[in-house]
Amino acid sequence: MTEIDEYGGVATASAADAPTQQLPTVPADPGASAGAGAGGIGGPGTAAGRSGRLVGLQTLDLSAWFGDHKVLERVSLTMAPGEVTALIGPSGCGKSTYLRILNRMHEMVKSAQLAGQVLLDGDDIYAPGRRPADVRARVGMVFQRPNPFPAMSIYDNVVSGLKLAGIKAAKGRRDELVETSLTQAGLWAEVRNRLRAPGGALSGGQQQRLCIARSLAVEPDVLLMDEPCSALDPTSTRRVEETIADLRGRLTIVIVTHNMQQAARVSQNCAFFLATHDTPGRIVEAGPTRQLFEDPQDERTSDYVNGRFG
Repeated sequence: MTEIDEYGGVATASAADAPTQQLPTVPADPGASAGAGAGGIGGPGTAAGRSGRLVGLQTLDLSAWFGDHKVLERVSLTMAPGEVTALIGPSGCGKSTYLRILNRMHEMVKSAQLAGQVLLDGDDIYAPGRRPADVRARVGMVFQRPNPFPAMSIYDNVVSGLKLAGIKAAKGRRDELVETSLTQAGLWAEVRNRLRAPGGALSGGQQQRLCIARSLAVEPDVLLMDEPCSALDPTSTRRVEETIADLRGRLTIVIVTHNMQQAARVSQNCAFFLATHDTPGRIVEAGPTRQLFEDPQDERTSDYVNGRFG
């Protein structure tokens, strides 16, 4: 789904940052939310997450368009390995678009274009020959609303990412992945005795943690989370935040949130995005979360984190 309508202005690309590529249109990948793919960027079996090495993400001078609508302007940001980076800012400033660019979901929109680089462990994920499915094996996505396969069992929901990725695993290995992934997602104790029950029968918060488990099953390097708690009650939100805290140090997490308290609780680093009616989204300030909340360098950052606008 395109977010064009959220952006107030139309910006014309200059020669300096004109889109370097018209992204190809690809069919919607049902495994994208599970981080599905056939392996790492280099092909099957090369995913760094499966080797246990922490991997970071970096964008360099990243600009993005939907048709003539420029939605991001020269965004450079480093997302540290094994840490949680929160993306904050008012609605319509490009946070979710930026997140989708990080695992090549941006190109699912026919009019999408971009300029700049997205580096995963130093490799450009948009380089010629890189397959989107391979990228998504290493960069998983959890969406705003839980999206498990409702008629599929809890067990099969978790292993569905493997099937969609073409990753073969023996029954014993699948059982191990299901238990490990559900444990990491903070759900194993609640569902261990009903793994064959349909995923759609779980509560909203449990469904979201099931989606997290589904992403973890393919052992990604990075987990992207687009407002994962916005549709959840406070208790479910707390459980998801506990899951994020438990995952810190095991993989790199990038989360979009409008909840300032949540950003302060779960992240170590933070980036404040802002757009205006005439200008596309860009980063106003980025750095350690404590610094942005307690001693911001830009007055606009201070106004936003203290609730004076947005």
